[in-house]
Parts: sequence; structure tokens; C-alpha cells
Amino acid sequence: MSEQNSYRGLQKSLSNNTGITMLELMVVVTIIGLLAILVFPSYQQHILKSRRADCAIQLLRIKMQQESFRLNNASYATATQLSLPQNDYFDFSTANVSATTYTLVAQAKGSQQEDSACQILALDQSMNKTPLNCW
Repeated sequence: MSEQNSYRGLQKSLSNNTGITMLELMVVVTIIGLLAILVFPSYQQHILKSRRADCAIQLLRIKMQQESFRLNNASYATATQLSLPQNDYFDFSTANVSATTYTLVAQAKGSQQEDSACQILALDQSMNKTPLNCW
């Protein structure tokens, strides 16, 4: 008789599933969704800022190339005389090139255009950076 009682007790414990309910699953999914909504824009802004920082480094490297070129020549280099970097997020160019002045320009392209305040970064021979808040 005791074997039958223990067998019935085992059957009852197996029939009482202790899994998660649909409501608990929906609460967890909702919390994960809310966290994603809050975190994703911050992540995108971080990516845009890091690409902009990479662009600033590239502009400073090009500036060093310009100064090196000027040591050996009567004027600064044009875009064709420099080795401008290839980049998925910025197009690099030169402007106002003369014996005493130049401006290096980086124009945002592709997904970097979402960085609306910093579409164009510029650096001249006197280290004037525009726009200032993007550097």
C-alpha cells in the first residue's frame, strides 16, 4: 500500500509543472525591449563620435603630410599630390591651396551623415578647426 501512495505522490509532482507562465515570459520580453529602446540611441551616438574622432586623426595626419611637402616645395600640396585616405564614412579633400595657406576638408558620407551637426570637418594651416564642437 505504501508503494501505491508513493507512486501516486510521484505522479502528482510530475503533473505539477513548475515552468514559466506566458505572463512571466511577456514581462521579461517587455523589459528587454524597453532596455533596447533606451540603450540603442546612445550606442549609435557613440559610434558616430568614434568615427568622427578617427576622421580628426586622419586630418591631422594629412596636415603632417602637407607640412612635410611644404618643406621641399614652394607651395602646399594639392589633393592629387597627397595620399588622401580612403574611408567608408568621410571623403577627404583640400581647398584654398597656395604657398601660404590650405584647408583640409572631410565630408561625411554614408551612415555618418546621421551626425547632422558635424557633416563637414575642416582644418587649416594654422590649426583652425571647424566646427569647434565636433573636434
